Amino acid sequence: MKVVCIGAGYVGSVTGTALAANGHQTTVVDIDPDKIDRLNRGESPIYEPGMDTLVPELIGKSLFATSSYDPVADAEVVFIAVGTPSGADGSADLRYIKATAEQIGKRLSSDHFTVIAMKSTVPVGTAELVTTLLAETSGLTAETHFTVVSNPEFLREGYALEDVFFPDRIVIGSVHPQGLQQMRQLYQSFISREGYERLTPHFTFTYDLNAPRANYFETDTKSAELIKYASNAFLAVKISYINELARLCEVIGGNVQDIAAGMGLDSRIGHKFLQVSSGWSGSCFPKDTSEILSTSEKYGSELMVVKAAVESNERMHMYVVEKLIRRLKSLNGKRIGILGLSFKPNTDDARKTQASFIIDKLLERGALVQVHDPQGMGMFRALNPDLPIEYCHDPIQTGRLADAVVLLTHWQEYREIDWQKLASLMRQPYVLDTRNFLNPNEIQKAKIHYEGMGVSEHLLSPDGVIGQ
Repeated sequence: MKVVCIGAGYVGSVTGTALAANGHQTTVVDIDPDKIDRLNRGESPIYEPGMDTLVPELIGKSLFATSSYDPVADAEVVFIAVGTPSGADGSADLRYIKATAEQIGKRLSSDHFTVIAMKSTVPVGTAELVTTLLAETSGLTAETHFTVVSNPEFLREGYALEDVFFPDRIVIGSVHPQGLQQMRQLYQSFISREGYERLTPHFTFTYDLNAPRANYFETDTKSAELIKYASNAFLAVKISYINELARLCEVIGGNVQDIAAGMGLDSRIGHKFLQVSSGWSGSCFPKDTSEILSTSEKYGSELMVVKAAVESNERMHMYVVEKLIRRLKSLNGKRIGILGLSFKPNTDDARKTQASFIIDKLLERGALVQVHDPQGMGMFRALNPDLPIEYCHDPIQTGRLADAVVLLTHWQEYREIDWQKLASLMRQPYVLDTRNFLNPNEIQKAKIHYEGMGVSEHLLSPDGVIGQ
């Protein structure tokens, strides 16, 4: 099929590349010339495992990139994958959605039926809004010449290609027979999981290739739009809950790692998203919880659980700062090393991360901050150009004259740090591990005081492992 993906960010570039890999003639459109130039040079515009080898194989064959919207005229399916940032009141800002709809409408053809698929995370009712805008701009008749469907994305940055090729679910919101038929045709190879063998040179699968086929779920547009928000809000609640338990464990002497392991054995709960942290962050959870709360307030049906999760999460960010104050007494003039700026490992996405909040609070209290991230420093610096911090190209350097080193993002390479060398650089050898990710025994052997989250020091096992 002929497909256009508008937006070359995390969602659009990955979706477009995956569709091209499965044989669809796919054009990625973006107004950012740098992203388009990179794609046409065979480079990925984002850091995402597998993209760096898959894009050069496909570009110019089944994958194309341009800043022009003209390919929309021939497309059978047009994906909208542009940003929907939060406005001042917490609601989603739809300016990019509206601008994109106008450009699509100018190019829609009456010669064939076109499906416009909404990949962007948008408020309930956006499909109806876009339908109206397209009809007004194109002069064509909705549901006769085109239809708008909701097709929310469920990609995990760092595992996005895997999530496209082996999705748990594909959700389509539409009641239009031809629209549903074209989307089924588009996704057939993803549903059946055909052809994954040709992808193995590009990345290592963590997915069980013998698992059942993806669930293909059809519903109305409003339900599909809300499924995305409801899913992310639920996961945010789960993370906030385990972090609250971590704080309780530090008071009563329990071990949050064991508690999470024991809870996860219940099939109704499961193990995922029960990992303690400094709080959830990034470009999705804060934005999506804010929007679903804004929607609930707009319609007078308050989501009290989600609201509490947001407040608890803000408390968890601050809790990390408070732990440092308890240890160091005062942060004024203290040098703090930060390991991890991206909101999670295996991505360079440093938008709205826990690191930015915590660093701001440290600076407010007079601390000197030096940071490292394997992939996220470029974006973090671009987003925070005036932040008075030092960027270190080696994680060891975050310990130089430091009074504390704090792990925020659990990059695998941080487990390989030479703790003896780091200790020799520190003024006060102290490591705060907000993910309970590092090996306490190795750190303590280097005569560094180790502190995790949600576990008393006397509960550390002899081999340095915290719980299960």
